[in-house]
Amino acid sequence: MVLSFEEHLAAIRREAELFAAAVAAGDLAATVPTCPEWTLRELTHHLGRTHIWAAVHVEEARATPLTKDEEQVVWGTMPSDAEVVAWYRGTRDRLVTALEAAPPDLACWTFLPHSPSPRAFWARRQAHELTIHRVDAQHVAGSVEPVSVDFALDGIDELLFGFYGRPRSRLRSDPPCTLSVRTDEASWLVHIGLEGARAEHSEAPGDCTVRGGASEVYYALWNRHPLAALHVDGDPAVLDVWTGKAHVRWS
Repeated sequence: MVLSFEEHLAAIRREAELFAAAVAAGDLAATVPTCPEWTLRELTHHLGRTHIWAAVHVEEARATPLTKDEEQVVWGTMPSDAEVVAWYRGTRDRLVTALEAAPPDLACWTFLPHSPSPRAFWARRQAHELTIHRVDAQHVAGSVEPVSVDFALDGIDELLFGFYGRPRSRLRSDPPCTLSVRTDEASWLVHIGLEGARAEHSEAPGDCTVRGGASEVYYALWNRHPLAALHVDGDPAVLDVWTGKAHVRWS
């Protein structure tokens, strides 16, 4: 299931406010439990820079990704702690403005397959990037809120068919195995082998099956909720393959 461009924009607005509230309530020096290499401050800088990075590709209709040197220029100087929440909201506003101003037939660089258009790609990718990092921030500042069923299903599709549908995916297994992912509304079967991973919508059984609510499964596949905390049937070693190798990279 793919949400509409307008639904992804609405998600960006909603999730950005939740993220900003979590940052404002949290200790900027605290370690983020789900991203232990970052403090809450560093997480906020990362997400704001990601919004700027995406906005520039849309604004300039760039055919190629920003270079490392160009990234440093467009990001600018990071804000003081007192200004970090306002700075973050400004990066969100720039992203939303860029997406709203972009024509439906925008042509620019993207990095995942199965996107209906570059404009739709950037709206969807930033909505889910933001949501997962909102979860990270809420792990520091308080309780983690769920997402809607439709948004969760959209995010699971993006993850399984986009990130893990690429030849460069690091999700591999020897010997090959299959993971069945199920919610009340949809089912996927992920084939993990020597050459990478391939997903399909299927109710076929896997070597291991995980079941849960759509929001819980979405978070778990992003390693923000323990896979083992879902209802698990079959070979638990398949879960070790996922948690050990299913790490998202854009490049």
